[in-house]
Amino acid sequence: MTLRPPRALSAALRQLLWYLIGGTRGGANRACIIERLRNRPHNAHQLSEALGLDYRTIRHHLDLLVKNGLLTRPAGDAYAAPYFLSPYLEGNYAIFEEVRRQAIPREGE
Repeated sequence: MTLRPPRALSAALRQLLWYLIGGTRGGANRACIIERLRNRPHNAHQLSEALGLDYRTIRHHLDLLVKNGLLTRPAGDAYAAPYFLSPYLEGNYAIFEEVRRQAIPREGE
């Protein structure tokens, strides 16, 4: 049995993701960050190197994703503390995938 989020919550998440992923210039970078963090936690420096983006750019995107409740950083602002998907995003990852597919199609999709 799969638990589904209440309609209002999934609609709100879909709207938020459309804004952050599909509606702004940095959406593709934010989508890459979310996908990378789903595989394993990273800190900002690791993400910067893995994605080939400037550290300050990564920090900007991470701060925005944390502020909007999509990422967490359980260790707080400790040096090199890793980021994780929030339980909210993790539990509704299919909505992220749907928005990402529509907003930023990849070849073959």
